[in-house]
Amino acid sequence: MKHTNPLTIVIYLLVGAAIGFGMEIALVGGGMQAVVPPYTLPITVIAAALIVVALAIPIRRSISGRSQARINPFSAMRVVVLAKASSLVGALIAGWAAGVAVFFFTRPVIADTATIWSSIIAAVGGVVLLAAGIVAERLCTLPPDDPDAHAE
Repeated sequence: MKHTNPLTIVIYLLVGAAIGFGMEIALVGGGMQAVVPPYTLPITVIAAALIVVALAIPIRRSISGRSQARINPFSAMRVVVLAKASSLVGALIAGWAAGVAVFFFTRPVIADTATIWSSIIAAVGGVVLLAAGIVAERLCTLPPDDPDAHAE
C-alpha cells in the first residue's frame, strides 16, 4: 500500500472548500439560514485523531522491535486503512470549514465573530485529523528491506 499522495490531499481540501462555499451560497440564496459548524465538531474530530494515533503506536513498537507482542497483520492493515481514511476525511472537513469561513468573510454584512471562529476552529480540527492520519500511516510503515541480506 502506498502512502497518501499529497496531491490527493490538496484535491480533497479544494473539493471540501468548494462544497462548503457552494452549500452556503445555495442555502442563503434559497432564503434559508447558513450552516454554522458546531463547536462539538472539532472536539469529536480531535478525539478521533487521538484514537487513530493510539491505535498505530503498538504497531510501530512491534515493527521497531521495542515490543515482543505480535501484531495481527489484518488488524495492522485495518489501522493503516483507518489512518488513510482519516487523513482524507480530515482534508474534507478542513476544506469544508474553510469554505464556510470564506463565505462568512465575503458577505457584505459582517457575520458574528462566534460564527467565524467556529468555522476556523472546525478547520483546525480537520487539519489535526489530517495530520494524525498521516502520522499514523507513517507509524505503520515497515522499514525497507536490508539490501545486504539479498547479496549473500
